[in-house]
Amino acid sequence: MTVPVSAATPATPAPSAPAGPAPAAPAPASLAPAAATPAVPAGRDWTASFARRTHLLGGGEITAILALAGATDVITFSGGFPDPETFPVDVLAGISGRLIAQDAAVALQYSATEGLASLRDYLAGRLERLEGLRPGPGELMVTSGGIDCMELLAKSLIDAGDVVAVEAPTYLGAIMAFRGYEADVRGVPMDDGGLRVDVLGGLLRGGLRPKLLYTIPEYQNPTGLSLAADRRQPLVDLARRYGFLILEDVAYRELGFSAGRAPSLWALAPDVVVQAGTFSKIFFPGVRLGWAAGPAQLISQLCTAKQNSDQCSGALGQRMLEEYGRGGHLDAQLVASRALYERRAALITRALAEHMPAGTTWTTPTGGFFTWVTLPDGADAVALTPAARAASVAYVPGRPFYPGDDGTRQLRLAYSRVADELITEGVRRLAAITRTALTRTTVEEP
Repeated sequence: MTVPVSAATPATPAPSAPAGPAPAAPAPASLAPAAATPAVPAGRDWTASFARRTHLLGGGEITAILALAGATDVITFSGGFPDPETFPVDVLAGISGRLIAQDAAVALQYSATEGLASLRDYLAGRLERLEGLRPGPGELMVTSGGIDCMELLAKSLIDAGDVVAVEAPTYLGAIMAFRGYEADVRGVPMDDGGLRVDVLGGLLRGGLRPKLLYTIPEYQNPTGLSLAADRRQPLVDLARRYGFLILEDVAYRELGFSAGRAPSLWALAPDVVVQAGTFSKIFFPGVRLGWAAGPAQLISQLCTAKQNSDQCSGALGQRMLEEYGRGGHLDAQLVASRALYERRAALITRALAEHMPAGTTWTTPTGGFFTWVTLPDGADAVALTPAARAASVAYVPGRPFYPGDDGTRQLRLAYSRVADELITEGVRRLAAITRTALTRTTVEEP
């Protein structure tokens, strides 16, 4: 804080001092008051100094979602958070105590940028068991969650104006990551079978040349839809023919409600796919850990890019994950997690059918955290948010999930962390404010 300094005044003769002790010596020059400096104007607007690319980012939606992470006075369908009921508190307490006592030199130290060798060995074996393919030397690294992989790939591949194709709608964090490097983000429509690979093929034949295609093949965020099995090989065939990289986000792949699942894109075509995984949904998000598996040239470049961001992922979390996984706890936890989320998916589907007004449609989840709701004609999910706040219910409007201006009537509901007994009440509140808005619109029409 700048302290005002009084202006100097001309010296005047001092009054005669009474007899007594000599006056104290003047203060040393080094302790004399400094000359006044110009004060910085209060409330300076720094936005004009921001880099051009920052104006493309947005980001308020994610801030709003995370702000509700600890809310207890609202029924929040907004954040795709795992339920704390799935957090392995007792087991982790034992593991962390043991690591700190016995392995501090590793667990409390920096790790290699590509991740601890022991964890990468565990991850490679796990991928081999689950996907039928083991990453080769240099083809696997540890990341700070799935978003880290997106950011590192964008930093490594995207020049201003490069085309990135995405599902429309898609994860809004991915749109932000690509636009942060001034990508030209293009949406490819979806249907009940996920990404419209036929439409993508037509766009490519028409001249579209993406450098990267981002997809969430299983239980997609925000729709909950999955890429049909018979579209997967044609998609990787297009990538090989037209020379683009596929970034496969498998955040929800292990949270399916049935046993069977289609092959991953990475397992089908490791030469043209980077798989981005995260343990935030299936372990716990506090460790911020994930992985990237792909061609060695690309993984090497991602490691270089990571050296200029967070340098390495936390070693303590890596060792906790490794010990937890090798002990068989992760597989057991997943069984319980799937059962919990399947029950809540059924509850929200039933509540939507019972309470939402005629003309509303929604996806039926078969895994993951989300259902995607399309409101009747005349509704606006953004315009409804003040009424939703007043009713103490939260959701995410659909527009931020599109690279364009679509999604006006759509919204995402995350059921993963809403207590069973609150799901129906939350949907009932959403239905009530929707009906009120539709009635008002009908009355106001000429």
